[in-house]
Amino acid sequence: MRTTSHDSPVRPATARAEGAPSRLRVAVLGGGQSCEHDVSLATARSVAAALEARDVTVVRLTIGRDGRWRDPQGALGEGVAESLAAAVAVLGRCDAVFPAVHGPRGEDGTLAALLDLAGVPYVGSGVRGGALAMDKWATKLVARELGIAVAGGGLVDAGDPLPADRTYPVVVKPVASGSSHGVSVAHDDAGLHEAVARAGLLDPRVLLEDFVVGREVDIAVLETADGSRMVGPPLEIEVAAGSVFDTADKYEADPSFLLPAPVSPAQRTALRDAALALFDALGCRGVARFDFFLSAGHGLVLNEVNTMPGMTPTSQVPKMFATIGLPYEELVEQLVLGALRAPRTSLRTRGAA
Repeated sequence: MRTTSHDSPVRPATARAEGAPSRLRVAVLGGGQSCEHDVSLATARSVAAALEARDVTVVRLTIGRDGRWRDPQGALGEGVAESLAAAVAVLGRCDAVFPAVHGPRGEDGTLAALLDLAGVPYVGSGVRGGALAMDKWATKLVARELGIAVAGGGLVDAGDPLPADRTYPVVVKPVASGSSHGVSVAHDDAGLHEAVARAGLLDPRVLLEDFVVGREVDIAVLETADGSRMVGPPLEIEVAAGSVFDTADKYEADPSFLLPAPVSPAQRTALRDAALALFDALGCRGVARFDFFLSAGHGLVLNEVNTMPGMTPTSQVPKMFATIGLPYEELVEQLVLGALRAPRTSLRTRGAA
């Protein structure tokens, strides 16, 4: 597998995949039933516009908060099952699908499973990669096996008694949620109980982590249309001391990024190597963003992995690759062509010829 770092950027080929029709027909999915519904709609709008600018026929589909699938004319059926059946028929007439749905019931492997069963190529990680990366506890276990440091902590059920004698501050997270929804910092027992209750509204499994003092630095891996990999330049998020990069910071404020992040060559290499190792171990496909802390006391510490990161032109991952000469529209097209190039592993009936 050829890998290209940001130290020696290479513009991937933009030719159509062999055997692909001259004008691709791609379904772009947005929305979803998670708390990231609105963010997903923004990603889907941007992706659709980028593909149309590359002469791709776009079929827009939205998953409502109620679970019903819709096209621009309205719901595809009265109930969830009826609309889903109609949507699968629409998807089956497309060359590929860009499932721009963040969070649970989206990037957690559920849509990947549906598209695998439907036999339609799609952008992004498959069932295993999506499920493992969405589960923050499972991601920590994989990282530890790779020798990548993670914040100390443990897993609790939201309704169970909390462990005593905690050292504060404590970072509280729903195990499966995105965009920092439900993430908060507790500074005492009362705050911890409140934070766990809030996180439990999104996922009954809640992660309690030691607060890591350090710089927040992200890096992304892109699997291009020719099968090679590009590692983007690291991006640092400027966060106030003692706080976390929460939902309000991401979408209600104007976050400040340093791109490329001011890191040493050794730190840059460590970020790159850790991201590639996680990309492979988790089974990621397409593109994934890896969020780390650079801590004076602990070095490189993994925070989380995103297998369907925000993909508007102003999102972190597109910004990373734009700085090394891969414009937003080409990035989106590369993801679609990559999905067409590498068909998913199919299951064959036992005894079939």
